[in-house]
Amino acid sequence: MLKVNALSFSYKDETILKNISFHADKGAHISIIGESGCGKSTLLKLLYGILQPNEGTIFWGDNQILGPDYNLVPGEKYMKYLSQDFDLMPFISVEENISQFLSVFYPEELKKRTLELLNMIEMLPFAKTKVKYLSGGQQQRVALARVLAQKPEILLLDEPFSHIDNSRKNNLRRNLFSYLKTEEITCIVASHDTNDILSFADEIIVLKDQHIIAHDTPENLYNFPKNKYVASLFGDVNVIPIAALKPYATIEKSILVYPSELSASDKNGLKIKVTKSFFKGSHYLIEGLLNDSEIILFNSSRALKFNEVVYLNIALETINKRLKE
Repeated sequence: MLKVNALSFSYKDETILKNISFHADKGAHISIIGESGCGKSTLLKLLYGILQPNEGTIFWGDNQILGPDYNLVPGEKYMKYLSQDFDLMPFISVEENISQFLSVFYPEELKKRTLELLNMIEMLPFAKTKVKYLSGGQQQRVALARVLAQKPEILLLDEPFSHIDNSRKNNLRRNLFSYLKTEEITCIVASHDTNDILSFADEIIVLKDQHIIAHDTPENLYNFPKNKYVASLFGDVNVIPIAALKPYATIEKSILVYPSELSASDKNGLKIKVTKSFFKGSHYLIEGLLNDSEIILFNSSRALKFNEVVYLNIALETINKRLKE
């Protein structure tokens, strides 16, 4: 089990993280999210021992993970960290990069393990290619395979799919995270991409203003966001006053509503004047004005014309759910 207790870190006079505490069971997948500069990458570097915390402790089981004040070389044998720099060897082949830390005394096992990882990252045709000739996305896939080669007990991933094109990214996510679950490898992922998070994480930690402001399952955080900041990390969100939805209501409160939770009708509901339509493939994202001033975003099966008037409704179940937050 990973145990992080009251961790704090400052860079010169700037506090980056303060009083960070959480734990991760063996085989758990935790995603760390938050706006740029909130400390996601810093937290991974602290967990790996690259940075020295000002306060707090980090344990993997009974073993304390110590920083550069204690270790010249960061990291432990049971832990691997994939940064955004990849740290590959450009003048040797893909398969040589992947097998670099595997024992040459067991050649059959080395060959089998390397082949398994090449297939997982879909790079078998490039096995003999030198890394310097690969694209950034291909190099990132090789870097993923390389940190997995020795089957670490805990894996730290910093934006692990950021350079990979969409045609490969979705399948690679499924391959990687399924593999980690099968092998019971604990995984901590720092990411800004909700596709890395919602379908795969067991828990999500939200960072803001140096602290953990939310920590829950993906379902709970998405369905019951504590505030607009948390909801906005999953995409567009509206803040709609209850008084606009129910003029007779005496509740002076607003609720958070995702565009997909608004449905259009011809007569009844929030009166919206359309300003823009954005094609999203499976639907259109419509931008409109409520009371000629407040921007509202909602989904539509068709493009709507400029200044077209529509009426929006929200399911009572959604309203009640958000009022409980």
